[in-house]
Amino acid sequence: MSFHLSSSPSSLLHDPHPLCNLLSVNPKSTPRSFFSPYNPNSPPFHSRNLLQISHVSVQEAIPQETQSEKSALDANVGSKSYVWVNPKSPRASQLRRKSYDSRYSSLIKLAESLDACEANEADVCDSITGFGGKLFEQDAVVTLNNMKNPETAPLVLKILLETLKPSREVILFNVTMKVFRKCKDLESTEKLFDEMLERGVKPDNATFTTLISCARQCALPKRAVEWFEKMPLYGCEPDNVTLAAMIDAYGRAGNVDMALSLYDRARTEKWRIDPVTFSTLIRIYGYSGNFDGCLNIYEEMKSLGVKPNLVIYNRLLDSMGKAKRPWQAKIIYKDLLSNGFEPNWNTYAGLIRAYGRARYGDDALVIYREMKEKGLELTVMLYNTLLSMCADIGFVDEAFEIFQDMKSCGTCDPDSWTFSSLITVYSCSGRVSEAEAALLQMREAGFEPTLFVLTSVIQCYGKAKQVDDVVRTFEQVLELGITPDDRFCGCLLNVMTQTPVEEISKLISCVEKAKPKLGHVVKMLVQEENYEAGVFKKEASELIDSIGPDVKKAYLNCLIDLCVNLNKLERACEILQLGLEYDIYSGLQSKSATQWSLHLKSLSLGAALTALHVWINDLSEAALTSGEEFPPLLGINTGHGKHKYSDKGLAGVFESHLKELNAPFHEAPDKVGWFLTTSVAAKAWLESRRSPAEVSA
Repeated sequence: MSFHLSSSPSSLLHDPHPLCNLLSVNPKSTPRSFFSPYNPNSPPFHSRNLLQISHVSVQEAIPQETQSEKSALDANVGSKSYVWVNPKSPRASQLRRKSYDSRYSSLIKLAESLDACEANEADVCDSITGFGGKLFEQDAVVTLNNMKNPETAPLVLKILLETLKPSREVILFNVTMKVFRKCKDLESTEKLFDEMLERGVKPDNATFTTLISCARQCALPKRAVEWFEKMPLYGCEPDNVTLAAMIDAYGRAGNVDMALSLYDRARTEKWRIDPVTFSTLIRIYGYSGNFDGCLNIYEEMKSLGVKPNLVIYNRLLDSMGKAKRPWQAKIIYKDLLSNGFEPNWNTYAGLIRAYGRARYGDDALVIYREMKEKGLELTVMLYNTLLSMCADIGFVDEAFEIFQDMKSCGTCDPDSWTFSSLITVYSCSGRVSEAEAALLQMREAGFEPTLFVLTSVIQCYGKAKQVDDVVRTFEQVLELGITPDDRFCGCLLNVMTQTPVEEISKLISCVEKAKPKLGHVVKMLVQEENYEAGVFKKEASELIDSIGPDVKKAYLNCLIDLCVNLNKLERACEILQLGLEYDIYSGLQSKSATQWSLHLKSLSLGAALTALHVWINDLSEAALTSGEEFPPLLGINTGHGKHKYSDKGLAGVFESHLKELNAPFHEAPDKVGWFLTTSVAAKAWLESRRSPAEVSA
């Protein structure tokens, strides 16, 4: 938006309503043009045209004239003759001192004097009188436009209006509103609007632009929307700059549909949008979960040549953290640095959240240590994000380092979540004494352990095979009046798979109290009684129906592990088949023209061994009984990862197990976690496993 106060600075001296020296008014005197000897196209004219702005944000609106006034001023300037003067002559220096550059500087000094004087009419009049020359209407505009004192500005406006009798009072009101906007005083700005109406002054676009931008700066987007929607009542049509600013205002006010509608129009009509508005659009998309929308806004900014500021980068990092896209957070952070920005606290906080939530442990710790080196303090939430990440990925020593730093920083104290994460770290790694010490600290800090914490403690005792402590902790849960949930019961079941057979009965009684249906199924597995066909499957099906979908696979894995430990392979196969029927175990086997595969990545060790047993039987049936042709390759995919709290992975265990079976599967050198064999080798091995009775039959 361009606001032109005049066609040239010289027109400011041809105003029909001069404000003369208040002590010696001579209404008949005619103002002399200081610019009359100069050519308006000379370099000095272009180098200091301070009153014309080519692009003005709605944040910094400058008063606007009507086209008719501008034409009149142009005509006035055009009626004067201009004479070239040698710039080296003595007369040139005299004229330069009288030029509007010099006058403009004097008006700025007048504005500073008015800002500094007492807020009463007498002192304001004295400051204006001290200017020592005649003031004209646009001199008044320049003076008010450069003022900053909201107490003296209204008095200056009152005196100028009474003495000057300006042709366009609205301009003086608008620049006075700007003074209030600089101070983020929306109440005074709105009060001045009411005074305009009482005086019979009609507001223009610049009036509403100033009100809207003031409301935005005061973080009152709803008020900005109210003023925007009043514009038609006064015959004002918003321009593209105001409309672009309203994308931000509507977005902040919660009217997302209107904000996005205006943005669609902005893209079509190619409005000029400022970085603040783009920042709001990124926030809108981030809150709605449209993270691709956030990235699209970022790319559109770059294509339009709009440079992102640090706020935009930080918002993008926060959005990518919520989206769990740490790789994109890395790219954005790299752009931030390459564009010369210095990361601030919000930048680092966004990165820790992004890396921590996605379990990018090494990256998160790099950012954490960089924050510490720069002396930036972390909040409890950031410390907890790091500790929770450490608990999930098995960073035990790092978690202890972060916890010690948190305690010694002096700015935040550990809370319940802090202790929960620390206890989880120690429990999963089987560090009983450290877990017990952390539990004691938690209670001393005034926090009662939650079911989640006690679940972790039971897991820790289970790893250490301290069954009596597991039972004692279970009794504490009941004494605290806490109702065991599915995860807690799953933890008991997992502990049972690690418990010596002679002590399992102690845990069965706990499981029966916590979840009777689970206790009944476990007793059927452990006891040597023979049940009628289908009875166990019926009981296990009822158990599956009674638990949440997020724990079904964990329960079946543990039940199969328990069967394998008890050497009850038939029951293990029955549970695996039940899991296939319920689609809990999906995609275990795959077949193509070139390869048949067994996929074990999501299974526990016992479940994986059971699935291998079933697959080998299926292969034997296909090749030796049905005569089905094998593809060139057969493969077993165990995955290449290791357990976060163990050096062992499924691949390592399977390698030794396949050797025990004398199976011809060998680890593929170019496919980590895969064991492959050929159809010829597989058939020969399957044939060698057949018993003599099967061969003779």
